[in-house]
Amino acid sequence: MTPADYAAARRALMRRDPVLAAIIRQHGPCGLAAVRDRYDHFAMLVRAIVFQQLSTKAATTIHARLMAHMPSGTPTPDALLALTDEQLRTAGISRQKAKYLRDLGEKVRDGLVPLESVDTLSDEDVIAALTQVKGIGRWTAEMFLIFRLGRPDVLPLTDLGIINAIRKAYRLRKKPTPDRLRKLAEPWRPYRSIACWYLWRSLEPPPQKVRRGKPEVPAASEPSPGWN
Repeated sequence: MTPADYAAARRALMRRDPVLAAIIRQHGPCGLAAVRDRYDHFAMLVRAIVFQQLSTKAATTIHARLMAHMPSGTPTPDALLALTDEQLRTAGISRQKAKYLRDLGEKVRDGLVPLESVDTLSDEDVIAALTQVKGIGRWTAEMFLIFRLGRPDVLPLTDLGIINAIRKAYRLRKKPTPDRLRKLAEPWRPYRSIACWYLWRSLEPPPQKVRRGKPEVPAASEPSPGWN
């Protein structure tokens, strides 16, 4: 999506949903495009595995140690698979995550997970390809669709941030079920990914106002652990 596409998405969402419109006004331009350019396909999946079930601070430290073992500072299947168990352990990678990372490296190297062609696949086909890897479930694949491939209409029904944000924003007594989420999100099509970005942002303090005369620069924000 281009900056013009994101602007059009904002306008459409604000017209269709007054609750979401208030959140959008508070948080300004969508920052999804800035996130997308940080990592390539393989690097983003490696990062997602490292960050699973860890605090952001701990995962960031471990990820940095892992990247220090890469010849160029960027992971590739061959560079990852060349690491010894001792190198992974000293970086802070658990035995289980080491298996996940090796499985990712092997499947990408052997072409079983065709990262070079995922841009041409449908959302569901991307999910099917990525979830062949041990340690990558549907949620991680959905985050990859949103934050790396820039797909505009993904709705991660199991994401706790989205569930809590919707409950708070729409003043629901209970956490919404997947069916309730789908119904609430129906007016957001075909921009459900952009709506989700704003819902994640709604759980954070509103951005500070910039001084007059200085342009506002949207933060390169991402959702909860694994994608920040």
